[in-house]
Amino acid sequence: MNTNPRIAVFGGGSWATAIVKMLSENIETVGWYMRNSSAIEHIKKNKHNPNYLSSAELHPEKLDLSDDINAIVDKYDLLIFVIPSAFLRSELEKLTASLENKIIFSAIKGIVPESGLIVGEHFNEMYNIPLENIGVITGPCHAEEVAMERLSYLTLACQDEEKAKLLSQFMAGRYIKIKISDDIIGTEYAAMLKNIYAIAAGIAHGLGYGDNFQSVLMSNAIREMKRFIRKVHKMKRNINNSAYLGDLLVTGYSTFSRNRMFGNMIGKGYTVKSAQMEMSMVAEGFYATESAYNINLKNGAKTPIIDTVYNILYQGKNPKKQFEKLTNKLN
Repeated sequence: MNTNPRIAVFGGGSWATAIVKMLSENIETVGWYMRNSSAIEHIKKNKHNPNYLSSAELHPEKLDLSDDINAIVDKYDLLIFVIPSAFLRSELEKLTASLENKIIFSAIKGIVPESGLIVGEHFNEMYNIPLENIGVITGPCHAEEVAMERLSYLTLACQDEEKAKLLSQFMAGRYIKIKISDDIIGTEYAAMLKNIYAIAAGIAHGLGYGDNFQSVLMSNAIREMKRFIRKVHKMKRNINNSAYLGDLLVTGYSTFSRNRMFGNMIGKGYTVKSAQMEMSMVAEGFYATESAYNINLKNGAKTPIIDTVYNILYQGKNPKKQFEKLTNKLN
């Protein structure tokens, strides 16, 4: 294994920007694929991303910026994908460069809609990437706090723990601490599910439910997450660890959470379409809700919170009435 891999980031959003900021503090050159060529020119000239985390100072002299995905794939060994799951397939369809022998880490918190797979499984099944060459970057962590250099914790999961430890050397720093896990499937599903529960928390807030109810909702959410993940990938894991419970809490409660914000708007009466237009950002939990609901139709875990969010977002059911029903199913 190359102990000094060339690392590249794919995506132009908040998390991509935060990861580039972390990496560029530790290595000489970071590859960065962004499809927005005007944003690339802005970063080169003004040292910050004009669209996301604009307060985060970047170092253009350390960045190999390109809007050509194939050029970046060709030049780098360890590829970190941070493209929203809803758009991942369309970006990967541009690939002519080979992914053979590449190490791929995903910081994407969702399911690829076209395949119905979490990102690691998608790369494994659609691109024949060995599972030992696939990893996950998850929280509990918000990109906004990374930009502000507040102490944050990340979890790197990989079947081959040595690859996770290798990447951790380049991401850890004075305000970033890293935990290593071998539960690549469980942590990736948890990262997807917590966005659905954050939407639920937002809807509850928008409807006027208080902190007392929110605590019950989050308590039930972590148990529901445990039931769901056990059905899709049974192994020994502590669901109370930071990668699961911690990530759920920060996404469910934080004012930085775009999924909570989206849910809050739904609870206040916005339609799905109007909330999406108003936010002008992707709420991964919206897409994850349909995927998780359909996956669970096959597995049969008890998931009243996911079912409620699905009914509201995809069946057009009344949020107030749906939450009144949900309150009788929680304990």
